[in-house]
Amino acid sequence: MDENILGLIAGVLTSIASLPQLVKVFKTKNTDDISALMLIILISGLSLWVWYGAIQEEWPIIFSNAFAVLLNGILLLFKLSFKK
Repeated sequence: MDENILGLIAGVLTSIASLPQLVKVFKTKNTDDISALMLIILISGLSLWVWYGAIQEEWPIIFSNAFAVLLNGILLLFKLSFKK
């Protein structure tokens, strides 16, 4: 198997892992059990992976982590917006 395809598959799977949580939060508008600090740390780490991927010109790393930044960024926005 081509290593880029393997990287894309791994990246897609890890990136979409937060999608069920995002859908649940969107439906329920409840973010009480989600840590904003965890999301900030995760987004920071994912952003560094995007930067690393850009330096290395590794498109699977760039795309998968950028997508994960987007999803988790939306989740963080929900966390900040749906405060009681």
